[in-house]
Amino acid sequence: MSTARNRIAVYPGTFDPITNGHVDLVNRAAPLFEKLIVGVAESPAKGPALPLALRVELAREALAAHGNVEVRGFNSLLAHFVSEVGGGVLLRGLRAVSDFEYEFQLASMNRHLIPEVETLFLTPAEQYGFISSSLVREISRLGGDVSGFVPAAVDRALQAEWRRAG
Repeated sequence: MSTARNRIAVYPGTFDPITNGHVDLVNRAAPLFEKLIVGVAESPAKGPALPLALRVELAREALAAHGNVEVRGFNSLLAHFVSEVGGGVLLRGLRAVSDFEYEFQLASMNRHLIPEVETLFLTPAEQYGFISSSLVREISRLGGDVSGFVPAAVDRALQAEWRRAG
């Protein structure tokens, strides 16, 4: 049974930074839903390299081609954020089998916290399966070229961040 809630998906993450893999996932998921909300988590415990406002801005720029995609920052429990925005589907990406155990745990916990919300897993296109934000950050921080892994604005923002911090 289709409900208005089921037409709104939430794709949460720290997006520190948003990568071409994240963009690929949104490109493929956006046509499936009336609205796709990309929830950029503040995640202070993870010690993000980029401030929340910049991560939100970079995600908005990277995903601007989609009229039904909204990017919002949040600093609450994911279950509360999903309920607040009226989401009915949690969208998660699985790059490799190694992601599955952690994602399965999260999906199970979210099923207890927000039983009315389903979790949907998508895999990235093959050329993005190895890209992770943490690898991108480390390569960029050490002066490596990450231009093939992230949107151009993200590459520039990372370089500026390392110059500022350096």
